[in-house]
Amino acid sequence: LEAQPDIEVVGEAADGAAVVPLVRQVRPDVVAMDVRMPLLDGIEATRALLRTVADPPKILVVTTFENDEYVYEALRAGADGFLLKRARPAEIVHAVRLIAEGESLLFPASVRQLAAEYGDGGGNRAARAELARARLTEREGEVLRLMARGLSNAEIAARLVVGTETVKSHVSAVLAKLGARDRTQAVITAYESGFVAPG
Repeated sequence: LEAQPDIEVVGEAADGAAVVPLVRQVRPDVVAMDVRMPLLDGIEATRALLRTVADPPKILVVTTFENDEYVYEALRAGADGFLLKRARPAEIVHAVRLIAEGESLLFPASVRQLAAEYGDGGGNRAARAELARARLTEREGEVLRLMARGLSNAEIAARLVVGTETVKSHVSAVLAKLGARDRTQAVITAYESGFVAPG
């Protein structure tokens, strides 16, 4: 990462408990952290960052296995995406840039598998109620389904034959109506509610 002209590594934490104080001190745009850390795991560190840090950074969790229950819980807690430890350097750089730009980094097949394994197969009553209260328009529902399939704003725009700015407006409306912090949380709600089926 340090070799990239547009990325500056501003700190490293030895364990999960050191993440929050370090973030408060150095104010990074993106935090990349192992989902399984000593003292405080990536799930609790994510929750702590989002709960206690004003204007929290984007959070990228790193894991060894793509079907890791910890990844699913970290995404539910508010992480913006996940990356496998075996990712190539170019993929890591791309992931950090995407997360910094406000995009989510989700691998649709992995999210579907995670939702199927660790979610309750669409039986999450709270998620269903949240989605029902949101009263998404038909177009917003289409956009949410395409987000859940891992499409970027540009890809959604091409699929729906609309402009990228129109898609951004729909995404913003979906996030606001769902009370979701970001695309990742909206996608998790879509899977948990059964709005989008795993598989």
